[in-house]
Amino acid sequence: MSLLLLSVSLFADRGSIPFRPNITIFEPTQRAMIAWNGEEEILLLATDMKASDSTEVLEVLPLTNEPVVKKGDVETFRKATNLINKKIREQNLLISRRNGGKERGSEPAGEITFHKKIGAHDISVAHVLNKDGFVKWVEKYLDSLGVKNPEIPEGLKKVVGEYLEEKFTWFVFDVVSLDEELKTNDAIQYRFKTDFLFYPVKIMNTEEGYTSMELLVLTPELLRHFPGIPLEKIELQHQPISITSSELSELNEEMDELLGHKDDMKLRIWNIEGMISSFTKDLIAR
Repeated sequence: MSLLLLSVSLFADRGSIPFRPNITIFEPTQRAMIAWNGEEEILLLATDMKASDSTEVLEVLPLTNEPVVKKGDVETFRKATNLINKKIREQNLLISRRNGGKERGSEPAGEITFHKKIGAHDISVAHVLNKDGFVKWVEKYLDSLGVKNPEIPEGLKKVVGEYLEEKFTWFVFDVVSLDEELKTNDAIQYRFKTDFLFYPVKIMNTEEGYTSMELLVLTPELLRHFPGIPLEKIELQHQPISITSSELSELNEEMDELLGHKDDMKLRIWNIEGMISSFTKDLIAR
């Protein structure tokens, strides 16, 4: 079995609204790690981004509930991937030994509940009540930042309306400044209540092109039910590995606390690929 690369690449998770018209946003690399205990999730995100010209960009992230937002550590991704590689090497060695050396393979439209600058990010958490309210809030928000005649893409309006109909009323708004030089933004960690593992994908289907998502996923047990993106579209990059509380604590202490400081947690990497326009559902798993 070949070992995994030290970087985890994906396109996904957020809709982007450039402050200037006719600007193209590129996200060649994003990194995500998800820990879910059945009731609550920690989603750690970092993004490599650039634009066809200098602009500020508003990124929109829908969530099931109000999140606690804080700065994350981008080193978590490298450490987690290194741990997976170490465990795979150990498993392959054991298998090789067992097989004689052979390997096997009206009211206010929205309420702002959090606002903070974290590194290059200017983050707001909004509780949105309806589709029209969302659009008006974003336009007002952009206007307050000095954007003249902001235009919200019709496709994004439609997708957000679908989220609201599905009872997703929490959105994270993240403003970052971009230019033609690729930059890695600070990792941001979101912790929120949810009775299913959730990773937003549909929010980006107003974009064009092909996408490849790779997610580091950590749960107490393996998941069986996938009512969103079907299981056959999710490729398991390697057999799940078991990690201990002490190993997880080295990666992310809050994830270890979320999962109850238990041993035998299941860590794996999922890969999802396809044309962006084909993703009409989010990643949901139980």
